[in-house]
Amino acid sequence: MDFLPENEEPKKKKGGFNSYWLFGLLIVALLATQFLTLNLNIKPTTEDEFFRKLVPSGDVAQITIVNKDREDARVEVYIKEDSLKTKKQYSDFKQNKIGFANKGPLYSFELTSATSFKDKLDAIQSQTPFEKLIKVKNETQKSIFDLLLSVLPFILLFGVWFFLMRKASGGMGGPGGQIFNIGKSKANLYDKDTKVSVTFDDVAGLDEAKEEVKEVVDFLKNPKKYTALGAKIPKGVLLVGPPGTGKTLLAKAMAGEAQVPFFSISGSDFVEMFVGVGASRVRDLFKQAREKAPCIIFIDEIDAVGRARGKNMMQSNDERESTLNQLLVEMDGFSGDKGIIMLAATNRPDVLDSALLRPGRFDRQISIDKPDQKGREQIFKVHLKKLTKLGPNVTPEKLASLTPGFAGAEIANVCNEAALVAARKEKSQVEVEDFNEAVDRSIGGLEKKNKIISPHEKEIIAYHEAGHAICGWYLEHAHPLLKVTIIPRGIAALGYAQYLPKEQYLYRTEQLLDEICMTLGGRAAEEIVFGKISTGAQNDLQRITQLSYAMVTVYGMNEKVGNVSFYDPQQDTTFTKPYSDDTAKVIDEEVRKLIDTAYKRTVALLTEKREQLNKIAEALLAKEILFKSDLDELIGKRLFDEEPVPVAITID
Repeated sequence: MDFLPENEEPKKKKGGFNSYWLFGLLIVALLATQFLTLNLNIKPTTEDEFFRKLVPSGDVAQITIVNKDREDARVEVYIKEDSLKTKKQYSDFKQNKIGFANKGPLYSFELTSATSFKDKLDAIQSQTPFEKLIKVKNETQKSIFDLLLSVLPFILLFGVWFFLMRKASGGMGGPGGQIFNIGKSKANLYDKDTKVSVTFDDVAGLDEAKEEVKEVVDFLKNPKKYTALGAKIPKGVLLVGPPGTGKTLLAKAMAGEAQVPFFSISGSDFVEMFVGVGASRVRDLFKQAREKAPCIIFIDEIDAVGRARGKNMMQSNDERESTLNQLLVEMDGFSGDKGIIMLAATNRPDVLDSALLRPGRFDRQISIDKPDQKGREQIFKVHLKKLTKLGPNVTPEKLASLTPGFAGAEIANVCNEAALVAARKEKSQVEVEDFNEAVDRSIGGLEKKNKIISPHEKEIIAYHEAGHAICGWYLEHAHPLLKVTIIPRGIAALGYAQYLPKEQYLYRTEQLLDEICMTLGGRAAEEIVFGKISTGAQNDLQRITQLSYAMVTVYGMNEKVGNVSFYDPQQDTTFTKPYSDDTAKVIDEEVRKLIDTAYKRTVALLTEKREQLNKIAEALLAKEILFKSDLDELIGKRLFDEEPVPVAITID
């Protein structure tokens, strides 16, 4: 079977015809018509022989004086047709391939003076009757320079047109390099000739998702195993999850494992500025897929083409919607295809059209979340293999505990950054300290060693971060501290604190209230110690405002507003409110009351623990970075410690 895509032309062999040859041949032909005469049998003679023999014979019908005012002047002599037929001296010219000689000059000689030649000819023919006079014509032959000047505008015009057409075809024509291929699919085909090197062994931390995808691959390899029981494989599989969790990597592994053709394309490759192009590309993609069936089609970032269709003119997009309509028809239309499995990935499933998600199109949705402790260990094992020299204390378990809440792409970046840090320090191996620095860089950005901070500002930052740490240490449901630092990082981060929340999916009201108190710890510490507040709590205030409004309007955690939820994922981008102005006023009042109560509680806690607050702030000013073990020594062990896992980060 030939796995070359239909819209992909085979490479041309050397020496094949090229369009530039046609362009060159046209120029050569144009030049040839200007310089080559029709008769190649012109016989050279002299001016003296012309007057002595040809003129007295009465055989000359016409002469042409070429370039009479130039140094290369010459005379071309034409013979009468009757003389050509009857006289023997002209018999040699009868074999001319183009016919009789009088159709072109038979003789030619150089001319020294056009004026004396004309006078001598007039004198000889002074007594000749008018009808028998030799006709005299003048002609100026263009030089190659004149010819080029006259032809050059046409050459430039043709060249510009040819260049623009090639640019247009390269930018819009897609595969094939011609503008007429604009409706062809841009999908990349992976088959027996172009295999993907990624396999399921390279995918770690996604055990459940791998099992789901392996089932699809196994069906393609052993279909009888399932059809014997009457089972049907899902027509479509949708990979859903946050960015960096491994959706595209899992698709690559599927391409590497499946022994069938694999088409890969991005959702944005369907839509162009021209109407109808997207739908045409969808038709062409499925046409190729039918020829290669059984096969897999993978559409990455399908939300670019699969967004919910607008219900009014302001929301509609005819070109994108026509593309989506064609995709829906191809996936499960009147003549449904067999042997074509759709695989797609997105991190915005809430914006996809409901018709795209129904059974028969995407039958199965696979959720790919951020990995837990065990998953991070597996991912670190994969990426640590690529680092040739590791320190003896570097273990996947230890690194997984340093990176709670990290996705697979972030873990890969941490491993690479750690190797770069070790190389920058000219170490012979990558150690845990290098991974710590890589994690800090990934969370807070690049360390700003040259940023000048006044001692007073540094003190404010230290107490701000100490306030977060104290609240996280003494509140039962708050996240315990993993690390706190006052080293400036990133664009505007003057310090940050990293916490270790528990692995959980449901949160109670008291847990969220403790989290708000912990987030307000920095602002409260500034007011207690300095009697003034600063702009350092901007990020904290944004987080608690979001969380407080969610508690009141989404989670139903307020008695006055009641057990209602105004959350609608389909209305994220609109400004409509599904409640009255009176309800909006109540919501604002309850949110403000909730935050004020939490702030007073935080101030009371930090006032009670003022001594511990001072200890942590002074230690931060001295060391600039503190770990959980440091806090154990400074203020004693935390009473509510449990096994930690994901991450919450406060950057100020």
